[in-house]
Amino acid sequence: MLPLILRYIWYYIKYKLTGKSIVMDYIVFRGQNKFMYWKRLQGEFCRFQLRPGIYEWNTIDANQFIVTIKDEHQLTIFHSLLSTYPKSGLKAWKSYIDSSRCHYTGLYPRSWTEYDLTDYGIKLCCRQISPVIPHDYDSSSLPCAVFVWDIENVSEKERTVTIAFTFKNGTGNKKGDKTATCSTKEFTYFNSQGVVLYHTIDKMQCTYVLAARADDGVEISKCLYFDPNSDGSKPWMQLKNYGEFKENSTTVSHGHIFGEMGCGIAARATLAPSEKRELAMTLSWDMPVINFPGKERKYNKFYTQSYGTENAGLKIINVAFRRYSEWEQSIYNWQKDVLNDSDLPDWYKSALFNQSYFISDGGGVWLSLNEGEAKTLPRSDPRRTYGRFAYLEGHEYKMYNSYDVHFYASHALHKNWPYLQKCLQYDLRDYVFVEIPNKVEVLDNGHLVERKYPNCVPHDAGDPGEEPFIQLNAYPINDVSNWRDLNSKFVLQSYRDAIMTQSGKPDLQYMTDMYNACYTVMHKSMKYDRDGDGLIENSGLPDQTFDTWCLLWGLWLAALQVMTIMADYLGNLDDKKRFEDILAKGKKSFEEKMWNGLYYNFDCSKTQSATIMADQLCAQWYLRCCGIKDYTIFPKDHVTKALKTIYENNVQSFCNGKMGAVNGFINGDVDTITLQSQEIWTGVTYALAASMIQEGLLEEGLNTAGGMYKSMTELFGLSFDIPEALYAHKHYRAIGYMRPLSIWSMQIALEELKSKS
Repeated sequence: MLPLILRYIWYYIKYKLTGKSIVMDYIVFRGQNKFMYWKRLQGEFCRFQLRPGIYEWNTIDANQFIVTIKDEHQLTIFHSLLSTYPKSGLKAWKSYIDSSRCHYTGLYPRSWTEYDLTDYGIKLCCRQISPVIPHDYDSSSLPCAVFVWDIENVSEKERTVTIAFTFKNGTGNKKGDKTATCSTKEFTYFNSQGVVLYHTIDKMQCTYVLAARADDGVEISKCLYFDPNSDGSKPWMQLKNYGEFKENSTTVSHGHIFGEMGCGIAARATLAPSEKRELAMTLSWDMPVINFPGKERKYNKFYTQSYGTENAGLKIINVAFRRYSEWEQSIYNWQKDVLNDSDLPDWYKSALFNQSYFISDGGGVWLSLNEGEAKTLPRSDPRRTYGRFAYLEGHEYKMYNSYDVHFYASHALHKNWPYLQKCLQYDLRDYVFVEIPNKVEVLDNGHLVERKYPNCVPHDAGDPGEEPFIQLNAYPINDVSNWRDLNSKFVLQSYRDAIMTQSGKPDLQYMTDMYNACYTVMHKSMKYDRDGDGLIENSGLPDQTFDTWCLLWGLWLAALQVMTIMADYLGNLDDKKRFEDILAKGKKSFEEKMWNGLYYNFDCSKTQSATIMADQLCAQWYLRCCGIKDYTIFPKDHVTKALKTIYENNVQSFCNGKMGAVNGFINGDVDTITLQSQEIWTGVTYALAASMIQEGLLEEGLNTAGGMYKSMTELFGLSFDIPEALYAHKHYRAIGYMRPLSIWSMQIALEELKSKS
């Protein structure tokens, strides 16, 4: 890998000097100083992703919840931040919370934090609700969060409780940017009151709305401005002394400034002994129109179809206050069958839902098509209704819809937001036929290659630092137009999405819409079968998702099988016969060349063939995910033996069986031929576990995934920052990654197993 490393360093220097977007940053790692943050969950606001494709990992001292408790004589008996994260600024703001008396529970997209303040006569619980709700596309598109404070007076005296919510203009203005102006104004809108904070970010208007619900007996006060770079004593002492913000009653707005500004709201209620009350607060961040760096083309966010591009933030907080109870119930209904299943271990219940964070925290953009674009599409195209959805491969790997990885992650969308999955597929279908002839240098060997060849599936939909959806294939390492897995993965996903529908009936219109592209890419892949044995060969270079490891597993055969089924459905009998003939030849060759009695060899070489690869049955896993229960390609006894061999070696013989499945294992030890053979890929481990469950190896599947998840969260502290890869000793690569969404294939397998019992 040394030549690649040297070329990468030169590439990095050139791109830094010219201000170009670096797609895969191996020099500055995101979140490298946040190792313990996700383990502690100390109540701070961290990780902003407002500008498309750009993560900012700043922890914002000014973004806080503050509690003030007064006794029956209106004397302040407790005043504190409701986080325990150490601050660097706002020195007057203090935390007196005893963290041992706080308890956080996360079941994404809801969570709750309990604060035991019985020494002061109060118990608090903050329920946090994000409207990320399966099959509810309107709610799931809304940029908002609801914080519901349940307050209980456990004393024998009256208590007055104030909850204040403060917020700054995003992560602030960088490098004295004079275009990034800020201003605030207060508002009353239906049954809510609050503050609107306007902030220009890279010439894009972002509006934050902080609001509290104006219930009977609730007093709301506002702070329209405080300096987040001061010691913060003015708003702090107002809350401590009065239990409210003391703004001049004639002040209704705070004008434009070029610096950083904070604002806040406070809700106050008085509780009799044993009384319980609820205070509801909402934050909305409304950036309705976006563009990518240096590009003039503008895109509207999907939610603007319903809420417009003007003052959408106020409309959104109104909807949030009206519907958050409904959202909370919908989320509970979605989760309850899993949570109430006594046969499932607790770690799995946590993993399934909390690892779904990446659906909304994956740097995604959900855009509406403009009217002209939508009118050119046939009525069967879901993009007319649901727009365009794209999410990043990872927080450090800035490529939208990296298709080799999405293949694993797509189960989360297919299961919960199937129309978003279909919209993504329609985009990929169109990209198949695109050609981008300009030459780019690939870092693996320094060759100049065409950026995108026609008649093949692209690696990705582009880099948000360029012009995504137009400049495809931002991935810089290899010539992805000749990758061996992308075409097969497109065919398999197209089939699954057409067959495994909510109604239980095949979507033949969707299958028809995808068929030509599927046929085209299969025809393109046939040229890789140089010896006519029905199998496509590796190029001699890494040319699939394991991009430092030369291999080729059975995806091609699985794609052939589903092509025969699709051709049959659509009456293309000549195509069916052709694919059946190739499949019969390829299956025979695969068994003769690869099966060794215990597992499928890594390849046909003399040096590497003995490697036990954790992902060797990826094709069989996907066929089962597609509802195909026969063993047309891989004999059942071979599948079972291979899975048991992987479990005994890659899982149980690695880190005492407590780290998941290492990618490669050879001669009784980890295969060290390349970096990736030594890694545990979180998404591959979940896929392997799902495959085990599909084949009746339930205990092995749960042990495989459970060991990895518990190590990842309890030892590594990466609960909401799931990386692509783990190593044996507290190292990881590519934080915040797409592939672990493959855990939803475990849920699909478990549901199938449950239906049989």
